[in-house]
Amino acid sequence: MKRNKTIFWVATIVIILWEGVMPLATLLFAPQYATTGTQPLGYPDYFAYTLIICKVLGVTAIALPNIPAKLKEWAYAGLTFNLIFAFISHAFVDKNVGYMLLPLVILAILATSYSYKNKTQTRHEVEPAIV
Repeated sequence: MKRNKTIFWVATIVIILWEGVMPLATLLFAPQYATTGTQPLGYPDYFAYTLIICKVLGVTAIALPNIPAKLKEWAYAGLTFNLIFAFISHAFVDKNVGYMLLPLVILAILATSYSYKNKTQTRHEVEPAIV
């Protein structure tokens, strides 16, 4: 059980740093670079700002322990969609293999976090008793 929790937290911390802290820090401390990743793909500037806010909300929901399970599921789903669409955007627009692979690597780490989240929960947390 300790091994599962360690794997979960390592994967989750990588996701928190990559999908939450780095975009938020860019927005707060270097806003001129906030749209660097989305402008070459043809997205408007407001899309980058919205994406950063959604990523921060998603990793917050994943990281905090008292967030309802349904909200955590939606957070994982939202981050998954984001990474899949990032891959698709790079595949169709700039066709740069490095840019295409990075979202898939982060997606694998996110899948690890999700998988081990389920393995670390006790039966009571997964299936509440019916009264």
